[in-house]
Amino acid sequence: MERSRIIGTGAGIPPRILRNADLERLVETTDEWITSRTGISERRICSPGEDTATLAEAAAVQALEAAAVDPMDLDLILVATITPALPFPATACLLQDRLHARRAAALDVSAACSGFIYGLAIADNFIRTGMYRTILLVGAETLSMITDWRDRNTCVLFGDGAGAVVLQGQAGEAGVLSTHLYSDGTQWDLLVAPGGGSRCPMTSEVLEQRLNTIKMPNGNEVFRMAVRAMEDACIAALKHNRLEISDVDLVVPHQANSRIIQALTHRLSLPPEKVVTNIVRFGNTSAASVPLALDEAVRAGKVHEGDLVLLVAFGGGLTWGSSVVRW
Repeated sequence: MERSRIIGTGAGIPPRILRNADLERLVETTDEWITSRTGISERRICSPGEDTATLAEAAAVQALEAAAVDPMDLDLILVATITPALPFPATACLLQDRLHARRAAALDVSAACSGFIYGLAIADNFIRTGMYRTILLVGAETLSMITDWRDRNTCVLFGDGAGAVVLQGQAGEAGVLSTHLYSDGTQWDLLVAPGGGSRCPMTSEVLEQRLNTIKMPNGNEVFRMAVRAMEDACIAALKHNRLEISDVDLVVPHQANSRIIQALTHRLSLPPEKVVTNIVRFGNTSAASVPLALDEAVRAGKVHEGDLVLLVAFGGGLTWGSSVVRW
């Protein structure tokens, strides 16, 4: 059985930067308040003409070039997103058209900030069964489009971006060793955009009340659950592969909040130099978070052949998951 090997990574980042100082003019906040509580100094925001599909395309092109894969050789395109370019068709179909990947099936994955891990599990299982050999997986978000820029508790957190990987079935020891997915739908209302769907269709009242934007009524509870869930997911992945945390060369966590990452690092007894963080420059980019950080680590030369890389994420749904990859 072939393993799902990551053979290329890429990123798509909007050029526009929104710094904490800019937010001081929008809501009652300060750079010090934001930085001390989130670890975020700036985030990228789409400009007119940019959307989830354009960001996904930029990341995909980089990943395909790194992998030396022609788009016509793709069997499947997966886009993990909660901010699709259109309600339908899937952003993955728009991306297929942009890439001229005419042989590829295409679909979106909706698991909020855990979307990339969920997509990785889907891709890995398609490859393991032999149904597909070469898959493009993209995490892409334009959270600025569903952010309430009057809510200082949420508007300081989110940014736009995309990260991509190309996976290919190959013989050998390198590749995805395992994926582990979890959810708790009883906690769906802890992190939600309540308006705009069939339960609460888009109306002038919905727009006026900003129900189409991200709501997080209990940030402290989300923080607590995120730390515990990500720790549990990491431990499950390690146990499944009969590994100790000391065996892991690099951990790439979801970039939600620097304090969450610090708490996770402490609980797992991880040396900080083994943990990839870029939240200071990008904020929380949801499904794009893990692949963006992974691409940055790869291009910085922090990932080497044979390394064990642990990926972990937590998001709305609630959803969470982990994966161990041998590079």
